[in-house]
Amino acid sequence: MDKEETFTIQKRRGLIVWVYSLKQLKNLRRYGFVHYVSQKMKYVVLYVNEEDMEKSIEKLNRLHFVRSVDISHRPDIDMNFAEKIGTKAAFQVQEDIEEDDSNEQ
Repeated sequence: MDKEETFTIQKRRGLIVWVYSLKQLKNLRRYGFVHYVSQKMKYVVLYVNEEDMEKSIEKLNRLHFVRSVDISHRPDIDMNFAEKIGTKAAFQVQEDIEEDDSNEQ
C-alpha cells in the first residue's frame, strides 16, 4: 500500500443512437453507459470513452436495430461566456436594478 494511486479522469463523449425498436436496449449496454432512453422518439444517449469512440460508432452502425448514430458536440463548445457578455455589463445591469428599487421607495 506504499504506492499512491492517482485518479485520472477518463474523457468521454456522448452518442445519440437512433433505434427502430427499444427491445434490444440491453445490447447497447456493452458499448457504453446508457444515460437516457426516449421511449417516444426511440433514441438512446450513450456515453463512451473518446479513445474508443470510432470503433463503437462502427460497431453500433452494424447492428440491425440501429437507425443512425450522432456524436454530441458539447465538449467542442467553449463554455466560458464571461468575455462574450462582458462582466462589467452584467454588473451594470444588476446595479441599475438596485438603483431603480431604491428610487421607488
